[in-house]
Amino acid sequence: MTKNSKKIVTHNGSFHADDIFSCATITLMLEKKGETFEIFRTRDKDIIEAGDYVFDVGGYHDADKNRFDHHQKGGAGKRENNSIEYAAFGLVWKKFGIEICETQDIVDFLDQRLVSPVDAGDNGFDLVENKYEVSPYYIQHFFNAMRPTWLEKAENKDITDDEMFLKCVEIAKVILGREIIQAKDALLAEKKVIALYNSAPDKRIIVLDKDYSYENILNSFPEPLYVIYERVSDKLWGARAVRKDTKTFKNRKDFPASWAGLKDEELEKVTGVEGATFCHKGLFLVVAKTKEAAIKLAQIAVE
Repeated sequence: MTKNSKKIVTHNGSFHADDIFSCATITLMLEKKGETFEIFRTRDKDIIEAGDYVFDVGGYHDADKNRFDHHQKGGAGKRENNSIEYAAFGLVWKKFGIEICETQDIVDFLDQRLVSPVDAGDNGFDLVENKYEVSPYYIQHFFNAMRPTWLEKAENKDITDDEMFLKCVEIAKVILGREIIQAKDALLAEKKVIALYNSAPDKRIIVLDKDYSYENILNSFPEPLYVIYERVSDKLWGARAVRKDTKTFKNRKDFPASWAGLKDEELEKVTGVEGATFCHKGLFLVVAKTKEAAIKLAQIAVE
């Protein structure tokens, strides 16, 4: 151990998204403070006792002492908002998330989006019902794939659990950094979209002045059916159907079935709108050359 470095301690052996993201959170926090640190993966009681930050090992939770285990009898409690039990990531995030996110609204946003799902998986709690033989691929599966296999361990002594754990921590730090940026901008977009909704003359059609993320926001209002926005990639204008639920692909109101798959002149002829260029066969998107044409297509679809 280096005398002046902070000691970050977790268990050795196989690793999971829980301990990877816990380590990523703590190291991001320490890096932001300019602190040096060492990471130990061990079951050695003396090393665990000497750790400055200990997570997913140690047998108890005490945030004041920077001890963040959840394997003890009775666990480490549940969240009040969704009843998901805390794993190490959630316990670490609850204390240190504010130090890397800076505002509590971003901390809470990411707990709902990333931290709670990781904690649920680590505690064996299914968030979704698997109705098919094919299962969703989660971030946990990616990190599981990073573990050395038995054959790799047998044939290549340079590949170790510790080495791959540290690689995963660096990846998790990138994910956290990007999710913080996404959350910050999404919360800013929420304020702007709400303002545009409040000022819209027809609340069934919401016209955006930027290509904001909007679905979670507009789904909380009953009226919106279509959103108009400029496409950054090609400078065309889109009109997109608002979904009934952000977790499904069903629209509150489809575009007319007669438009499905049509392009350019064919779509202009059927709709009577000059500048109409494309309607997706799934009836959730139409594209036009101008904002005015996109609004007109949405107005026709509303009626």
